[in-house]
Amino acid sequence: MDLNTVTDVRDARLREPWRPGDAWLGGGTYLFSEPQPHLRRLIDLGAMGWEPLTRPPDGSLEIAATCTIARLSRYARRGLDAVAAPLFEQCCRAFLASFKIWNMATVGGNLCNGLPAGPMISLTAALDGTCLLRAQDGSLREVKVVDFVTGAGRKDLAEGELLRSVTLPARALECRTAFRQASLYGLGRSGALVIGALDPVDGSLAVTISAATVRPFRLWFPLPPSRAQLRAAIEAAVGDEDWFDDIHGLPEWRRHMGFRLAEEVRRDLTTGLQERAR
Repeated sequence: MDLNTVTDVRDARLREPWRPGDAWLGGGTYLFSEPQPHLRRLIDLGAMGWEPLTRPPDGSLEIAATCTIARLSRYARRGLDAVAAPLFEQCCRAFLASFKIWNMATVGGNLCNGLPAGPMISLTAALDGTCLLRAQDGSLREVKVVDFVTGAGRKDLAEGELLRSVTLPARALECRTAFRQASLYGLGRSGALVIGALDPVDGSLAVTISAATVRPFRLWFPLPPSRAQLRAAIEAAVGDEDWFDDIHGLPEWRRHMGFRLAEEVRRDLTTGLQERAR
């Protein structure tokens, strides 16, 4: 779609002062998908030259905000030596998008849109990701993905602040994972997406609920909970107003699927454990 209110596109390397009507341009798949009458200038991140995927010495994985979904998918399938590697492809496939979108859409764009069905939000929240944010004055701050997305379309970004990267800790990458997704349609947007991650070191279990809720909820248990304990934890953490409501699913249906998929994930990851909750 033509953005007929945009009068200029600038290179982000120039570090020019931020102005009202500015927006960061990554892949542009959202920006050019619908009218943006409030925009006047796009700040293009395409020439920043950030390495899409980096494995620091500590074994973590740093994903640049400009890393495309296609690049992440290829890396997870061919180059990521981690127990949790299959989860990356599962979340990439949750886009249900064309190859054109896969090759342009970015991880950072998906997070910064803050949409409940954003599968990169689901992936990085479930693996305990941390966002690196850069302000206009060059200062940096870090915030967990589960705290970065604060509601449907809302995120913890100040005016002109930039999402530089998301880092997934090495320990999370070695977790055994379980993935469940539900949609009202065969090729529809996620109405509920639940991911479980079982820590091989201490046996703790994290269950992350997204798509069904206005923001991701990551519930952590020092030991795998029973069915009743899991349900009680979800009820305590997710309020009635936190279940999302749109054309892709009513809150009552999303709540039902959230509980159902969370239990399936719990059962998948705890079956066979000595301390299995019944």
